[in-house]
Amino acid sequence: MKESGRRRGLWPRPFDGLWLLGSALAFALIDTGLFLASGPSPGALGPYAPLVLQLVCDFSVLLLLRFPAQVAGFLVVAALAMLASDLFSPGLLVPAVQPTLMTVPTITPVVLSQAARLLDRRRLLWLAGVLALLATRPWNPAWNTTPFGLLATALPVAVSMYFEARRQLLRSLRDRAERAEREQHLLAEQARAEERRRLASEMHDVVTHRLSLMVLHAGALRVTSADEGVRSAAEDIRREGAYALDELRDLVGVLRNGANVEPPPAAPAPVGDPAELVAGSVAIGVATGLSVTGDPATVSPTVARTAYRVVQEALTNVRKHAPGSSAEVSLRYHPGGLDVAVTNTRGTRPPDPALAGSGSGAGLSGLRQRVELVGGRLEAGPAPGGGFAVGAILPAYVPTKEGLPR
Repeated sequence: MKESGRRRGLWPRPFDGLWLLGSALAFALIDTGLFLASGPSPGALGPYAPLVLQLVCDFSVLLLLRFPAQVAGFLVVAALAMLASDLFSPGLLVPAVQPTLMTVPTITPVVLSQAARLLDRRRLLWLAGVLALLATRPWNPAWNTTPFGLLATALPVAVSMYFEARRQLLRSLRDRAERAEREQHLLAEQARAEERRRLASEMHDVVTHRLSLMVLHAGALRVTSADEGVRSAAEDIRREGAYALDELRDLVGVLRNGANVEPPPAAPAPVGDPAELVAGSVAIGVATGLSVTGDPATVSPTVARTAYRVVQEALTNVRKHAPGSSAEVSLRYHPGGLDVAVTNTRGTRPPDPALAGSGSGAGLSGLRQRVELVGGRLEAGPAPGGGFAVGAILPAYVPTKEGLPR
């Protein structure tokens, strides 16, 4: 790990300053106790020179997170000075009668334990090796020097390196798991997109072709037939087929995840007007109101067709499952899209079993899939008072290649 010289301030977090200050105070108390136990020093630098050196080393840890290499270097210099004093001038920087035989500052374990995550591996090993050499005195091994020297130098480094390696391993495993999850998600999305393109190709090559032939044959029959009834029926077939062809092409474009094309300047006529559905509902005896706000021209034909299907399915369910109820249809056009709401009151008569059981039971489920396909959201459920509510939030525009006017 690189040296952390890029950090601003002495401590990255306030908590770091607190525990470093606590460590410095704790070791300052230990050093003061050891100094009092050994007595003042008779050296030329004064009686308190050993204590001052230890206290300076103790409080240097406050700079450790900001200047780790400099603090470690100062610790090595202090250890060399202590060793030289012990060998050549006892009492100068170490007590003449030492309670311990360690010739490294007592704060050394704290500095080395933090250096494992603050310094690169090579610099850390050099630092630990020099301090271990000074602390253990291999040229003069003793049972009360070598073991304690290793405990103060090698052990903190080994433990810190183990936990640092473990932390890096866990982070690496977590990153790999997240990357594998993202790759799996991308593969699933790719598979879905490929399946959508395959379905779109099948619909375009087979269904659209057959439907186009049907529209052409109906148009030809309307022109050539001498019977007015046949011509009228042929025109109805041709018109509904053309509407279905437009809607199918829109659906193919959405399945293909159409390109980012601009919306057409003049939108084609939608598959139907929700007002006609409301009028039809009123005509069969269901009291149905309609509220429209905003400009219908702000939404694309694909969205308008989807809204039409929402209203159609909701009013069909009202007739099937809530006879004798009243319904309210609300269409709110705004720059962000279209909000559709269809609510009905509680039915006053039991539903006709034959009519209620005539559907497949998948109307709302299919409708939700249709709404989500264009990027919208559908909600359906019981309403207060015992009725039912269906609501859809649709975008203003769905880019498709197939839905443009020809």
